[in-house]
Amino acid sequence: MKKTILCFTLLAGLHMGASAEPMHPAMAATAAVPAVASQPAPSDGEAIDFTLTDLTGKPFTLSSLKGKYVVVDFWGSWCINCIKGFPKMKEYYQKHRGRLEIVSVDCNDSEARWKAAVQKHGMPWVNVYNPRGDGDLTKKLGVTAFPTKLLVDPEGKVVKTFVGEDDSFYTVLDATVK
Repeated sequence: MKKTILCFTLLAGLHMGASAEPMHPAMAATAAVPAVASQPAPSDGEAIDFTLTDLTGKPFTLSSLKGKYVVVDFWGSWCINCIKGFPKMKEYYQKHRGRLEIVSVDCNDSEARWKAAVQKHGMPWVNVYNPRGDGDLTKKLGVTAFPTKLLVDPEGKVVKTFVGEDDSFYTVLDATVK
């Protein structure tokens, strides 16, 4: 019985390996880098702040948006679900304009690929570049999946974290940003 289970497990592993999609080159580059310990994800009510470079090459600091609700959206041009979510994010950005800002944090792209993706997808909100290495914001904030969205209140504290593209995000957004 144990041999049968072992054989089945090995065959399943070989089958899965053969049918897996190829890793995106940007992700392959990060896979070869030794793991860096991540901080735990911010908990609800925890204040966050960061400074990253925007599309014009200038530093952008999250706390400059205090007084408004902010969605911090971790995404990448290689992330299909991230891109699928952009049309609805644009809709809600317009719906809550003046009370809500969105800051999209690019992850695991080259700077050129990031800029091209922002232009291609017409992302009208703040876009910042997240460099790999010691300054990687995903490591500092414990982001391990994409997309990840942090809803931040006007005082700079996390209201809720959403992992994946999920309609519950928009339900909470409507209930929170009034």
